[in-house]
Amino acid sequence: MERMDQLWPGGPRYYYDDAYFPPGTDSFLLGAFPRLRPGERVCDLGCGTGLLGLLMLAREPSLHVTGVDIQPGPLALARKSAAESHFDMSFLQADLRHPEQLPPAGSFDLVVCNPPYFKPDSGFAARGQARRIARAEETASLEEVCAAAARLLRWGGRLALVYRPERLCDLMCALRGCGIEPKRLRWVESRIGTAPSLLLLEGRRGGGSGLTTEPPLVLRDQLGRDTPEVDAIYFRNRTTEDAPL
Repeated sequence: MERMDQLWPGGPRYYYDDAYFPPGTDSFLLGAFPRLRPGERVCDLGCGTGLLGLLMLAREPSLHVTGVDIQPGPLALARKSAAESHFDMSFLQADLRHPEQLPPAGSFDLVVCNPPYFKPDSGFAARGQARRIARAEETASLEEVCAAAARLLRWGGRLALVYRPERLCDLMCALRGCGIEPKRLRWVESRIGTAPSLLLLEGRRGGGSGLTTEPPLVLRDQLGRDTPEVDAIYFRNRTTEDAPL
């Protein structure tokens, strides 16, 4: 079923469908992670319904965002959200394993991606083909995702993604294997002192060695309330009078 929500009351609206990968904490955390610069060219690789691009444009409206996805259904909703937001967003249906279907090499300053977390033989199973493609490496492996990002980035461009802690070694190897050097790492903890549930990582194409580990992003305090940082990530400090910053 198609649904609509807003980033904040009176703010940009976005559309999604229960049959596809639903809006989740992963997207909101990743949308707040990159250090955005005015006018940057950004590619959302595997964009789904386009929420991640919208989240970044809500922070920096001067971005130029291109969403790429293999599935036509989610892309139709992404285009609908973009048309109503009046942000600079465009979308391309393409298979990232085929370079000839993608934008020209070196087109982007920043690539963001919420890649599939699970290998096809991991025992994980999502309901419906669209969700399986989003959550498991059925149409593209982690190595193929990183290789596509490396090709799309200019020299010195950045890749930012959200991933699972238990696959950190796989991720680091895939990044270095395609010439992207891991530069920033931030663990995501449900509460202070708990084992990380997610990680946020930024790499640089052609970057030198040296990884900075940032303080953990804690989702809830000891009373189970969302932390102030999470409130900001979800735009809860915005009101109907607020325009995108």
